[in-house]
Amino acid sequence: MQIGTVVGTATATMKHDSLKGWKLALIQPLQKDGKADGEPILAIDHLGSAAGSNVIITSEGGAVRDIMKRKDSPVRWMVMGLCD
Repeated sequence: MQIGTVVGTATATMKHDSLKGWKLALIQPLQKDGKADGEPILAIDHLGSAAGSNVIITSEGGAVRDIMKRKDSPVRWMVMGLCD
């Protein structure tokens, strides 16, 4: 798990079938001191976060695929919580 800030969303005209109906959020992972931790990542977001929101993300692909109910999904990252 890691904290990140939503910097935008993504749309795709062509995507894996398992991504249909899922919001795609562009998230900048953060270090403990609030500085950027690498490049932004793409994550599915079923919680409805908005640009500027701080979120908790996970890269546990197996858990993400369980939530999506698809074993064939290429998704690795998911928003799993919204920070207060």
